[in-house]
Amino acid sequence: MEQVSSTGRPVQITVTDGYDLKGFKGDTPVTFIRAEFNQVVLGDSAKITVSPEGTAKYNFTCSFEFNPEGGVTLDDLAHKPVFLTMTEALPKEKKQKEEKTMILGQAVVDLLPLLEGKSSFETMVPLHPVPGSPLEPLRSGVKQCSLEVKVFVAEPLLTAAQISGGNLLKVTLEAAYSVPESFIPVGPLQNCMVGLQVPSAGEKDYPIYFKNGTLKLGGEREPVPRPKKWPIANILAPGANNIPDAFIVGGPYEEEEGELNHPETDDEGQLLFHGVAYVNMVPLLYPGVKRIRGAFHVYPYLDSTVYEKTKCLFSLFRDTGHNLIQNNKIGGINSPVSKPVISKNLKEDKTVKEKDIEARPRPGDVQAPSIKSQSSDTPLEIEPSLCNNPEGQQYVEAGTYIVLEIELDKALVPKRMPEELARRVKEMIPPRPPLTRRTGGAQKAVSDYHMQIKIISRAILNEYHRMFGKEAVKVGSDLDSETLEEQKCQLNYELNCSGKYFAFKEQLKHAVVKIVREKYLKTTAFESQEELQKFISELYVFLVDQMHVALNQAMPDDVQGTPSTIYTSSEQLRLFAFEAEVNENYEMATVYYEERLVREPQNLEHWLDYGAFCLLTEDNIKAQECFRKALSLNQNHIHSLLLCGVLAVLMENYEQAEIFFEDATCLEPTNVVAWTLLGLYYEIQNNDIRMEMAFHEAFKQLQARVLQAQVTKQRCTSTVEYIEEGGKADSCLGPWGITSGSSTAAVKVEAPAGLGAPLSILDEFLDESSNLQSESHEPILSVQSQDPTTSQKPSNTFVKKTPSKKGASKCQESSTSLHPILYSVSQTPTTIFMETIRFLMKVNAVQYVHRVLAHELLCPHGGPSCEYYLVLAKTHLLKKDFAKAEEYLQQAAQMDYLNPNVWGVKGHLYFLSGNHAEAKACYERTISFVVDASEMHFIFLRLGQIYLEEKEYEKAKKTYLQVCKRSPSCLTWLGLGIACYQLDELTEAEDALSEANALNNYNAEVWAYLALVCLKAGRQLEAEQAYKYTMKLKLKDESLLAEIHMVQETVGFGNPSF
Repeated sequence: MEQVSSTGRPVQITVTDGYDLKGFKGDTPVTFIRAEFNQVVLGDSAKITVSPEGTAKYNFTCSFEFNPEGGVTLDDLAHKPVFLTMTEALPKEKKQKEEKTMILGQAVVDLLPLLEGKSSFETMVPLHPVPGSPLEPLRSGVKQCSLEVKVFVAEPLLTAAQISGGNLLKVTLEAAYSVPESFIPVGPLQNCMVGLQVPSAGEKDYPIYFKNGTLKLGGEREPVPRPKKWPIANILAPGANNIPDAFIVGGPYEEEEGELNHPETDDEGQLLFHGVAYVNMVPLLYPGVKRIRGAFHVYPYLDSTVYEKTKCLFSLFRDTGHNLIQNNKIGGINSPVSKPVISKNLKEDKTVKEKDIEARPRPGDVQAPSIKSQSSDTPLEIEPSLCNNPEGQQYVEAGTYIVLEIELDKALVPKRMPEELARRVKEMIPPRPPLTRRTGGAQKAVSDYHMQIKIISRAILNEYHRMFGKEAVKVGSDLDSETLEEQKCQLNYELNCSGKYFAFKEQLKHAVVKIVREKYLKTTAFESQEELQKFISELYVFLVDQMHVALNQAMPDDVQGTPSTIYTSSEQLRLFAFEAEVNENYEMATVYYEERLVREPQNLEHWLDYGAFCLLTEDNIKAQECFRKALSLNQNHIHSLLLCGVLAVLMENYEQAEIFFEDATCLEPTNVVAWTLLGLYYEIQNNDIRMEMAFHEAFKQLQARVLQAQVTKQRCTSTVEYIEEGGKADSCLGPWGITSGSSTAAVKVEAPAGLGAPLSILDEFLDESSNLQSESHEPILSVQSQDPTTSQKPSNTFVKKTPSKKGASKCQESSTSLHPILYSVSQTPTTIFMETIRFLMKVNAVQYVHRVLAHELLCPHGGPSCEYYLVLAKTHLLKKDFAKAEEYLQQAAQMDYLNPNVWGVKGHLYFLSGNHAEAKACYERTISFVVDASEMHFIFLRLGQIYLEEKEYEKAKKTYLQVCKRSPSCLTWLGLGIACYQLDELTEAEDALSEANALNNYNAEVWAYLALVCLKAGRQLEAEQAYKYTMKLKLKDESLLAEIHMVQETVGFGNPSF
């Protein structure tokens, strides 16, 4: 805040009227008002007689001088009120020398509005009765005594610039809990006191004291809400202790910033000995944070420890106790702001607790500024060692803690508003609504041409019927070619003579011109005659072809049947693309991804999938284009925002990355991955404070989700027990989604620190193709049975599974009750970093994964786990680093030997490294588990391929049949067709190969085996066609091509080049 003027300015307080007043003697007491501020009496009003109606007009004005450098300061105005004490002057009795007075009550006037820029304000303040006063206490249905007060200054104490650049700090000490057992509320009244030092740059630390703490019996709860109290001692009226319109409302411990952010049930009490609590003020430097509240442990006060943590040389209360005692001895003029009584001996000095700013120091914390206390001539108190300080040690033994709230009027670090973030995103990526269809264009030109052809053909047909209709009816279908040619000549002559031919040509000319302009984009003159003739020839061929199309639509040929078309869904194309991607056939994968985009260009999920593929191929520029296109379709889509942020970081566009991540957290504040990615971004920027803020918020959201899932689990427990006892299941059982009468398996997961596990990258691509979708954040999965052996038995199976204390999932526990489940359910405790790793692995952001893995390794709730080593193995498998991948897989197997995912990835490792014998053993072990691995599609595919190589055709057939039922594709049907062909089951082989060909007619191997089947079946024409496409698509398998040539020579046909 800029410097406040040092010139003294008077602040006037005027008490105008009093209402509903009463006195000790009679109905018309004589009263006067005494005004006090900052331990100084400002003056007494004249003695006024109260009317019978209880009103009095005082018109009493007093003032004090505001001078920041030598008197009343801004801090005084902020936390010290004006006290108005009403006193009744009793009538003099006989032989009474002095007038007797009795205090009726006190009122407090809060001067805080003067710090908000106001130069005057009026308020009606309640007059709080002192004990024994005849004034009515505040209660329902009774008017409270009150005073009307006006406060005035000639000009505002603070300018608009000072208010804008300044801030207001509010500190509330709620209570101390779980105090040592030696603190008992008996004997002499003890006054407990707490203080804290507020550091000020270049100035002496500013002390804040909380006085008048009283000890309460254990188990006595504090009411909520309850009023906040002034930090001032010796206030006469109990009600005047309360700050107007300020209340302690409490709140969930889980949302606090303190060390004890979980509910406590300890006995309540109040402490007596000298202790210290360390409060972490760093959260006040988080963007937009104005308030922190939490519970903080109390430790014995040791000068060495306090200096090490805070650089403060001595206790805040070293000189305070003596001053407080002296003030108490001197007393005052019945001032309501007199200091509390504090004993001078060491034991009562230790009734004080001190808050310091740096709390829980650790790497990455930004140290808040702390100023050394000023030196004093008084000797420094020597603190005993901890073992010689049993009184202080009682805090640790009892687990004493205080609840403290610190609030600012404005955030120290402003937070960008969601509107600003949305505007910035729109500036970078403008929203792109679907384009409206043009009324013109090439398609419309061709459509108009078709329409004109149909109209003209009907007109010519009508003319023919007019001329030859009767003759045609008589002759019927016996017209010879000569007659038809003669009719044609007569028709042409009639059309030319009547001018109808010219009319038809003019009618068609406009449609042809539109085709030239819209389809061929010819709008300028041709440069040469040759170019013109070439274009006319090309145009003529096109127009004749389109004329035939239009005529066939108008008069379809009933002889020719419409060939059936095989439509592949978007989910199937996604599976085909992923097959090609895993097999490193990136060219074919690109074709499938782009076909999805052509079909549904407005589907943002297609753009995200294509972008993830581009990340795998390390084409970051194209990946960024895809993610930004998805975001332009929906600027509130969280995953699109996050992926745009990830790409911005990878491409070092850090300012844009911050906008994307912040916008995601604003749109979905409960998203754990969004907060974690924001924290990782701040780590890259070396902004440790904001990094800690983001990670803390992510952990808080994950914790809230865990608690919510536990509540849901408890609500469902009674339902499960009812069904297990033989009760009839309803058609819907809440979040489980179980439908009676269907074969359904439901898994109820109880994870102590994290719920559910997102499916791995392969499983994410497979779950949609088999219509078994499972949200990554759901703790409960409901999956339909796909096993044909059980699908015929309508039943409901409910399984409740509780993991061991270590939190590792054990497949043998679930295998006794789960059958069949398609996807694995990880039951290891989830951390914010592992959730983020799953998200990044799903989109192939491997460059980002290793940074997050480092955090997972160091996370208190994380560390090395089976899933951790599996992720490491997969990243090295992508880089073909087989040695490292095998090393990490060994670690994963040691931690969870019965995890099917471990054996599945092991099989992929051996398969890719060429060790098919070991791969076969791993794959067979994987499919033997009741709970499936997350990559079952490729496990079946590769196991079937190994069986074919080893000529175990029956096993290969069985394996490919399973995968064809789960997630059919060209490769699955091809494998089945090969197995059937080798078993000489030609009919089944042809059916399977036909299915494969329908899904992908560009696979040369499919055509090759179709040629073999047709050759052995004796179908020459089909064999030659299949062989032609085999050669056209350039079959690479030389041994298969040699087998085709051998069979062709045996049967004597099949190769047209013979």
